[in-house]
Amino acid sequence: MITIQKGKNFNVLGLGEVMLRLSPTGKERIAYCESFEKQAGGSELNVVSGISMLGKRTGMITKLPHNPIGKFIKHKIRYSGTSDDYLLYDDSEEKRLGVYYYESGAYPRPPVVTYDRAGSSFTTFRKEELPEDVYTSTAIFHTSGITLALNKDVCESVIGVIERFKKEGTLISFDVNYRASLWSEQDAKATIERILPMIDILFISEETCRRMFGKTGTHEEIMREFAKDYPNLKIIAGTKRKVISSQKHSFNSLIYDAAEDEFFIEDPYENIDVVDRIGSGDAYVAGALFGLLKDGTIRTAALYGDAMASVKDTIRGDMTEADIVDIDRVISNHTSTGPKSEMVR
Repeated sequence: MITIQKGKNFNVLGLGEVMLRLSPTGKERIAYCESFEKQAGGSELNVVSGISMLGKRTGMITKLPHNPIGKFIKHKIRYSGTSDDYLLYDDSEEKRLGVYYYESGAYPRPPVVTYDRAGSSFTTFRKEELPEDVYTSTAIFHTSGITLALNKDVCESVIGVIERFKKEGTLISFDVNYRASLWSEQDAKATIERILPMIDILFISEETCRRMFGKTGTHEEIMREFAKDYPNLKIIAGTKRKVISSQKHSFNSLIYDAAEDEFFIEDPYENIDVVDRIGSGDAYVAGALFGLLKDGTIRTAALYGDAMASVKDTIRGDMTEADIVDIDRVISNHTSTGPKSEMVR
């Protein structure tokens, strides 16, 4: 069980880049389509917006171009109920929002992501731009390996922000979220090992544990080894996704409470009808953090994390459009042993 500070202005603050997502409609291909749908997306925004939709107060720290595209992102941040108190704006001549293109797959053709993010406004983020009051405003601070990977200056600034939050007693949540297109496993490992002594809540896949960190043994043994090496780690979580096809997945997770030396895993959500996988890992983090905020237990974290990720798979776009009523209903249906309703009416 983890203890969460009370009385803070925010339950969770996230720091990271928010991008413009452009997607062909339906199953069209990027190279041949005539039009794109415009959406907002970014790992940390997906997390804090998901928590906000469930009823907790969150805020987003990012840097946007001071132009109509930046305004569109601001509106999407506020749409989910996430605070824009700590948004920064770029007025330089080179200002731009990072873009990524997402092509939905259909078996045997896999989904395809194409990035156009170099030189975005967020890549000029520096910790000196943040006001001092941010560091005492939240119970949990969350960021990811994607943000650390953007460039050396951003990485050093984000590490400085983590250090400052940690000094104030804030819980640090970190999702390794490795992207091979951004940095090598060697660079990622070296950087993450710098911040691991400051992390309280770690989200890391079993594959990353084995490949990047060279861990062996069962998943449970790997988590125990991380906790032994880094006694500050309180909660370690890893998702378990079985990809049957682009449109059919099964999903659950394993969560470890280091202080209690306890694990929790529930039965998976089987044969999820996948509409859009992007952002489902972030939705899992959102649900797990919400669960920890709710009662501090890994069981509640797993229940909400698994449900949020599974529901997100059924929703188009990066952000989870599901509130606490939706998710509680899904959890109730999933955990019940009796007849299940096929329709809400």
